[in-house]
Amino acid sequence: MLNAVEFQAKIQNGLIQIPDEYKQEIGEGDDIKVIVLVKKKSFQNKDIIDELTENPIQVNGILSREEIYSRQL
Repeated sequence: MLNAVEFQAKIQNGLIQIPDEYKQEIGEGDDIKVIVLVKKKSFQNKDIIDELTENPIQVNGILSREEIYSRQL
């Protein structure tokens, strides 16, 4: 008889830690079948706007946001 349990875990020192609530169901020496689904960060093509938003360039001598939007002339 197969019994399935599902949980999320992080690999630490090459080991997958079984949560406490499943340790009685999954005992030492039990034969188990492991299927690993890895959530990878998706690769996205970033354009220049995305790049500059994440890493703004600091330039001296340019008006600040406050100066640009001030109502004084």
